[in-house]
Amino acid sequence: MESVYLDIGTRAVMVALYVGGPILVISLVVGLIVSILQAVTSVQEQTLAFVPKIIATALALIVFGPFMLRVLTEFSRSLFINLPALIR
Repeated sequence: MESVYLDIGTRAVMVALYVGGPILVISLVVGLIVSILQAVTSVQEQTLAFVPKIIATALALIVFGPFMLRVLTEFSRSLFINLPALIR
C-alpha cells in the first residue's frame, strides 16, 4: 500500500514539473538574454530586467495554459477515480 502513495507522490512531482517547467524555462531564458544585453550596454536599470520577464511569463501562460490545465485535470481526475481504492 505504501508503494501506491509513493507512486502518487512521484506523479504529483512530475505533474508539478510539467506544469511549472515551461514557464520557468522561458523566464530563465528571457532573464539571461536581458542580463547579457544589460552587461553589453552597461545599462543597469532594474525595470529593464523585470518588465520583459513579466511579459514573457504572461505570453507563456497564454500559450501553455491549455496544456497546463489538461495535465492538472487528468491528474486530478485519476486521483478522484482511484480515491475509493486509496481510502481502505
